[in-house]
Amino acid sequence: MNEEKPQFKKQYFPINANLKSYLEKYKRLTKTTIFYDDLLRFQGSIAVFDKDNKDTLWVRLFYNEFEKVELDTSLKKIYTLLHSDGDEGSMEYLNVDYIDFCTFGNSKPFRVKIRNILNDNYTHFYIKKADASRIFGLELEHIISPNSINFLVFEDTLIEEHIVGIPGDIFLETNLKECTEHEKTQIAKEFVKFNERCMIGLLGDMRSYNFVVIPIYDFDQRIFRIRAIDFDQQSYEGSFKLYKPHLFKENFKFSELVQNKLNPKSIVQYQIEERSIIVKRLIDTKTRFKRLIDAMKATKLAPLEHIQQLQDEIYEVTLDIEFKKANSMGEIVQAALNFMIRNYKVED
Repeated sequence: MNEEKPQFKKQYFPINANLKSYLEKYKRLTKTTIFYDDLLRFQGSIAVFDKDNKDTLWVRLFYNEFEKVELDTSLKKIYTLLHSDGDEGSMEYLNVDYIDFCTFGNSKPFRVKIRNILNDNYTHFYIKKADASRIFGLELEHIISPNSINFLVFEDTLIEEHIVGIPGDIFLETNLKECTEHEKTQIAKEFVKFNERCMIGLLGDMRSYNFVVIPIYDFDQRIFRIRAIDFDQQSYEGSFKLYKPHLFKENFKFSELVQNKLNPKSIVQYQIEERSIIVKRLIDTKTRFKRLIDAMKATKLAPLEHIQQLQDEIYEVTLDIEFKKANSMGEIVQAALNFMIRNYKVED
């Protein structure tokens, strides 16, 4: 695989007034009684293993009894903010089953499991440091992909809903072999489309453990969708290759499916289809997209050398002078999406 690794550990970028104004406009801001740093005051932890006794790289946390009561109340309130616009009428039926912490990767998230004691249904949400680039990644996903994203921001704390699906690396290891040949062809098609969205929106580092595969049961078949779950590397890397999921060695089996199941004409067809759909979504969300891009352009998201490298590499592919004129990652994203609008028509 022709893979290139990120050169530097990504830094955090703060939320500035422009981004905060955008988040307020689209009701992404909230108020809670808990911050990311509050969850760091745990008293102990144990490693979490999966059903095959493999280390998941998550640890389960324990808090002192007094603090746990207050913490649980705050976490249940966050759940209501995410899922019922803050209606606390059902809080007495909610239970915080556990809080996990992941030390792997940049974001170091907390994962909270909330269970309804009336019916035993449960869900998760995540608490992370509010990094501007991650927030832009979530918003771009909301606009240009078929997936809506539910998240909230409170000062320097980011709250994300859980995205249901099978992590890509686990799917390759345990689920792919059970798929029919027709299903493998459909997965190959979805990977082509997923690759296009990441490349066009400049979402980097989409290795198999950073996206999920979602099986959907239709009345006479099973289809699959692929969606990102980690937006840490939005518009940060300087190498254009790092925005192309098919080049990562972790995704080799997905790329192999594309080569084995799709002929070159089909690959091009699916790329064009996805670009046309992205253009339609941009047209349908024109005002919101403009506000988001304006906020991106006013926010530092990467070192200057990354910006210069990326604009040069994309210009070599597109020969679009707008990339050479770009002075920020926001302007590069704008140039990429405007390039799509100019070159791919949408049928009325």
